Amino acid sequence: MPRRFSSLSDFYDTPYDTVIDVRSPAEYAEDHVPGAVSLPVLSNEERARVGTIYTQDSPFKARKIGAALVARNAAAHIEGPLAGFDGGWQPLVYCWRGGQRSASFAAILAQIGWRAETVEGGYRSYRRLVVTAMHETALPHPVVMLDGNTGTAKTELLGLLAVRGVQTVDLEGLAAHRGSLFGGLAGGQPSQKAFEGALARAFAGLDPARPVVLEAESSKVGDLLVPPAVWAAMREAPRIRISAPLPARARYLAAAYADVTADPVLLRDRLAQLTPYHGRAQVALWQAQAAAGEHVALAGELMAAHYDPRYAKARARPEIRYLADVAVADLAKPDLERAADRVVSVLSGVFAAMA
Repeated sequence: MPRRFSSLSDFYDTPYDTVIDVRSPAEYAEDHVPGAVSLPVLSNEERARVGTIYTQDSPFKARKIGAALVARNAAAHIEGPLAGFDGGWQPLVYCWRGGQRSASFAAILAQIGWRAETVEGGYRSYRRLVVTAMHETALPHPVVMLDGNTGTAKTELLGLLAVRGVQTVDLEGLAAHRGSLFGGLAGGQPSQKAFEGALARAFAGLDPARPVVLEAESSKVGDLLVPPAVWAAMREAPRIRISAPLPARARYLAAAYADVTADPVLLRDRLAQLTPYHGRAQVALWQAQAAAGEHVALAGELMAAHYDPRYAKARARPEIRYLADVAVADLAKPDLERAADRVVSVLSGVFAAMA
């Protein structure tokens, strides 16, 4: 009998020794159950071939060819990555919808003597639970936004808050993007589905009776959309504002984006994308600064002319309310440590009063 999973915690805390995703590598790469290993029973090309035969030729022929391919690939897995497991090993196997791929592989494993089980509904059952949590249900956690202009070290402060026991969710970390035109990271971003799954898991591991601090973002982090449940909570959340002088922010930003400034071609091309907002002449001046290595001055001008005005416009909504302003004279580590202590104090005072 396939195993039914009724909550995300069922997927996160399974009693099985190994969770196996037998879908194609492309399906796995787009998204998968957290912790699952990829042991595809059909490659990307084989899956496409069998699907074409099924729709254009004969379902029977497709099943026959598919069975041979599954058996061949299963043998490679048994002789390879599964060779070291003894008779007590218990795997959980899933495919896209709990159909033939997972059932076939689990049956082969069971014939060996392993207590293999499958997931009722396959990956789709996991994805439905993620959609429910991230699209259809309000977050149960009280959310507080860490606000501040570009360069105020909000992401670093999130890490310092986490060390102090504050519940945090790092949207930029989960999205693998620093949230601006210059924020791309090596390796690119996860898929939208994988991002939502990571967010669902992050919130599921937090106490809904305690506040969760997120960095103030727009509705997109790079190319990824913040899912509706999280975005709704962010829009309604009170904020703690971090402020720092522009020169300190410029120095911090130039250091934080050293990977971008180290690539002159990348930096020039990113600056070119600001042409619709500031015109060719201004962008050319910024590109000249970049070419001359004047990265601190460039960061300061970009914030003053581009980023700060946009943050001010985004904060103009009348419903935004602030719990406190935390001013940081400089953004060196001791200053950030003190700022983190101040944020903890604000959170403790506000939520103790609400208790």
